[in-house]
Amino acid sequence: MPRTTPHARAAAALLTCALVVTGLAGCGDDGGGPQHVGKVIDRTDGDGSPYRQIPEEDAPEVGITVEPDADPGAGWDVRIRVRDFRLSPAGTPAKAVHGRGYAQLSLDGRRLARLRTVDHRLTADRVTRGTHHLTVRLYADDHTVWAVDGKPVEATADLTASGAETASPTAVDGSP
Repeated sequence: MPRTTPHARAAAALLTCALVVTGLAGCGDDGGGPQHVGKVIDRTDGDGSPYRQIPEEDAPEVGITVEPDADPGAGWDVRIRVRDFRLSPAGTPAKAVHGRGYAQLSLDGRRLARLRTVDHRLTADRVTRGTHHLTVRLYADDHTVWAVDGKPVEATADLTASGAETASPTAVDGSP
């Protein structure tokens, strides 16, 4: 077994620290290697954001639940559930990272909010009388849409506004 001099051990320790500090090395389980971020395909959503195709086995999942507030006329509590996905904080660099990004909440195809947490308050003044579709869609931080087989990773719940703003809770499962 070769012997190591104190200078060589110090140099190795210094190099290890430099790699960790600069991010060229990391700790923890990476699942056997880096996960790929898929491929941007020639398809966009209604706002022009390109789709980022990933295999189904690597895809995140999302679900949505909508419940009316106990106070009629106050609005709805919206909760999203994600699996194999982490919501990035505001200010995250615009770069696609496997399993990370934000959720976009839309009402009847009209964007309402960019979600970086799982809870959202939908006020009654944002919803007209009638039945509506509330959709949550997952995006990478570079504003590409996570997609599987050319379809966005999303979930939709129906929301009915009666004017008195009472609606029955709806949930979309088949996701987390």
